[in-house]
Amino acid sequence: MKSHHSSSSQRIIASRQLGFSLIEIMVVVVIMGIMAALIVPNIMDRPDQARTVAARQDIGALMQALKLYRLDHGRYPGADQGLQALLGNPHASKPADKQAYMDHLPNDPWGTPYQYLNPGVHGEIDVFSLGADGRAGGEGSDSDIGSWTR
Repeated sequence: MKSHHSSSSQRIIASRQLGFSLIEIMVVVVIMGIMAALIVPNIMDRPDQARTVAARQDIGALMQALKLYRLDHGRYPGADQGLQALLGNPHASKPADKQAYMDHLPNDPWGTPYQYLNPGVHGEIDVFSLGADGRAGGEGSDSDIGSWTR
């Protein structure tokens, strides 16, 4: 008889250990909430950081193409030509004007064409993005990203 009594008490203990108590679940939920509060702000900044890095890389590629243009033509494209000069003109009479330095002109990560100034405000020429807001100036993701920033 004694063995029957001990096996039923073991079943009661085992059945109690199968589930989680409300307090245990609440502790886990609170811990997950704290972790989310710490991690989510960092994740939310990532897209803006990625767009800034992409804009800087595009501007670097545009500047390299402009330097090659200058080597062939002895000058940078005029303000009237703009960055469009990097695509070349297959109908031009001079062979140097037919030369394409880029396959296409990229838009900035916010979908706006890159801006070009000749003469530049910050250097001989300026290539820049107006940022997320599409207006000059701003802070954070709205700030301008240009050939003068590194």
